[in-house]
Amino acid sequence: MKFLHSALGGVLCLWGLLVASCANHSSGPHVYCLPVANLEGAKQRIARNDPSVREPFAKLMENANRALLSVPGSVMDKTKVAVSGDKHDFFSYGPYWWPDPNKPDGLPYIKHDGYVYPKSKIGTDTMAFTRLLNDTEALAYAYYFTGRVDYADKAAELIRVWFLNPATAMNPSANYAQAVPGVANGRFEGEIELRGLTRIADAIALIDGSPAWTKDDRRAFRRWLESYYAWLTQARLPSDATSGENNHESWHDVQVVHLALELGKAHHARTFLQDEFPRLLAMQVAGTGEQHHELVRADSLGYSLFNLEALFRLATLGEYAGVDCWTYMTKDHGSLNSALDYLAPYTDPENAWPVDEVVPTNRDRLLPLLVQANAHQKNKTYQNLLDIFYDTGPDFWRLQWPFEKRNRF
Repeated sequence: MKFLHSALGGVLCLWGLLVASCANHSSGPHVYCLPVANLEGAKQRIARNDPSVREPFAKLMENANRALLSVPGSVMDKTKVAVSGDKHDFFSYGPYWWPDPNKPDGLPYIKHDGYVYPKSKIGTDTMAFTRLLNDTEALAYAYYFTGRVDYADKAAELIRVWFLNPATAMNPSANYAQAVPGVANGRFEGEIELRGLTRIADAIALIDGSPAWTKDDRRAFRRWLESYYAWLTQARLPSDATSGENNHESWHDVQVVHLALELGKAHHARTFLQDEFPRLLAMQVAGTGEQHHELVRADSLGYSLFNLEALFRLATLGEYAGVDCWTYMTKDHGSLNSALDYLAPYTDPENAWPVDEVVPTNRDRLLPLLVQANAHQKNKTYQNLLDIFYDTGPDFWRLQWPFEKRNRF
């Protein structure tokens, strides 16, 4: 159905306020990456030793216990520095850009889409930030599921070192992310490297009730997030992401909506999503389900999935903002379901993607999308695929997006 406009705007606004109120006044923590009910349900299944969560919970605890022993990382650890000369600035290289073999100094670098230049990961903030995300998330979930304060203590320590301690804190921007030697000191594409801030925000929500996360921590991180949000919504570089029309714009929008909700700007989150989601879907998803901006990429299946993951995240955020993205359809019949329908057959690894893949895509990434879509609108195709391919395993998402398989015999 179409979003309501003009004369019906007041009705939608009232409905949105009611839905957002119900979503956010759960007894659970104020997370936004998934429904709170899923989180609470996982906790109950873990408590009763449900077989469906044994493997992912065991893997989570293994990761959390390893993270307990980790040394906190920061932007100060990198050996390469942005052109600003300030180590506090997040710095990375564009992964698909290689030295020009025909130039003595390799400059300017040239792009080989889909092929990661190995040295692009060395000496920058990319790998350290990924470790921070994974360790903090594992520790926060371990605290939520077990109540052990040492997990919350460690998660808080990692966050303070990366974001809050003056000597080690990252500056709240991505001005120098995905730089390309000889081309750009930083690009709007680099903003996508910080999409994991939404995971940090949810991790903080999980430890917020513990003594580990103090009022001072809460105030300081909010100030940091306010500054980053101002950069995200007002600076020139991130605004360029809205002209990209592909996954970069989708993940930009995920950050805007999630952080608006996190910062108590629910009205902005709602109005932004009401305006932006229809435009985004019309621009990206055909009625037959193709995501044309992703199909031109060297890893077209992987990028189609990557973009659809962002669109599904926006739909989940819409549940908190009071905007129904799940059932929205463009005038050309593009929708979340049409995009998923196009990709769903490739859940079966025997179904070859029409073009060669630079790197084989993990087809299991389709499973949580099928679970989410099926939960909102029962679909026999999704149900059948899940019955065949969904199984217990160590993947963390199984704690977030549960599914009850039917007995097929």
